[in-house]
Amino acid sequence: MRQTELRLSDEDRELIQSYRAKGLHHTREVNRAHVLSALDRGIQEAQIMAVLGVGRTVIWRTRAAYLEGGAEFALHDIARPGKPRQYDTDVEAQITALACSAPPAGATRWTLELLEQAAHALDDVGPISRETIRRLLKKTASSRGAS
Repeated sequence: MRQTELRLSDEDRELIQSYRAKGLHHTREVNRAHVLSALDRGIQEAQIMAVLGVGRTVIWRTRAAYLEGGAEFALHDIARPGKPRQYDTDVEAQITALACSAPPAGATRWTLELLEQAAHALDDVGPISRETIRRLLKKTASSRGAS
């Protein structure tokens, strides 16, 4: 067997065909399914690259991933490590609820400084900066009390 050839099991062939036929998957997953299918049918790398618009390393990595862990492993991206979230959804909800509530006495609307001071007074939130509050509110498209 040439290095780019591949023999899929019947189960894997059905799975890959479902990825190719349904539009419910990410483009990268569909491209990988096309690559695996083409390799199974013995299509040359140059032709796969020309038709799918992928590089040779995509073909090699997809084939290697299939041989290492099967079709599911080859089709999906592995989770990448990242910095864990510092504030959970409860804290975000508290900040959002605070921003949507009536502003304190003497203020016509919530400012980031006022929100920061009010958030520090809450027991569950702890230390949080103005910039973090701004980013949390930006995700919710909040307007800090403007009506």
